[in-house]
Amino acid sequence: MHRMRSLPFLLIICLAAISSAQEQPASGRNGIPPGEGDARAALDKSPRHGEWVDVPYDGKVQLRTWISYPERSDKAPVILIIHEIFGLSDWIRSVADQFASEGFIAVAPDFISGYGPNGGGSASVSTRDSVVMLIRNVSAEETYKRLDAALAYVSKIPSANGKTATVGFCWGGGRSFGYACIQPKLSAAIVYYGVSPDSSELLKLTVPVLGLYGGDDARVGATVPPAFAQVKSLGKTFEYEMFDGAGHGFLRDQEGRNGANLKAAQMAWPSMLAFLKKYF
Repeated sequence: MHRMRSLPFLLIICLAAISSAQEQPASGRNGIPPGEGDARAALDKSPRHGEWVDVPYDGKVQLRTWISYPERSDKAPVILIIHEIFGLSDWIRSVADQFASEGFIAVAPDFISGYGPNGGGSASVSTRDSVVMLIRNVSAEETYKRLDAALAYVSKIPSANGKTATVGFCWGGGRSFGYACIQPKLSAAIVYYGVSPDSSELLKLTVPVLGLYGGDDARVGATVPPAFAQVKSLGKTFEYEMFDGAGHGFLRDQEGRNGANLKAAQMAWPSMLAFLKKYF
């Protein structure tokens, strides 16, 4: 599947609109995560529990990880978030909080843990460009080893129900798809504007995948139809949607491209939730 009056009266109306806007939840626009500029405010106002943990990795490095918990009485599925090339940011943590509001336990490891100054991660680096340089040193193989460590950790969370999906963005989107080709323990994988694996990797795919892409993101988009054709020929599941006019990073950059990014975000998020519910 794929798819692309009078002054006093006006014053009263304006005051009512302001009041209504102030009452809107900070956890996103109409049930989606906030854009990058609103991420910190959303986190500060969230009623849900979030915490930092250190996930054991190789005896020398621990993966600094943010976990957001839902408010529910029963056990919950886990979303394992793979961050963008910009590292574990406030925006990624706000995405985790939005997942928690949907009833998921959201776990967001910092994949450059140990690579930063004095063995730090994303928070130890002062500029976005420096974070990008560090992430370029994290190979696909290393990313998957770190994901294995995170998967082992979440399997022991008492309130988790044993089902886990990956959701990745940009750099993390490509890694989400690639990990789905080697980790059959996943229930599903979501790809936000990440490149598709090569044909040899796709031969090993066993996990259902949903891809969500900007229609004007040609670099990534060019990799999608060949992957779709191959996965379909193998009888596996890869669904995708292309959103007209949207660019790369549309869920984070909701102010971009004259409204097209926001429209894409508002369409992609519920599509993703519907896909996850099929496999959870």
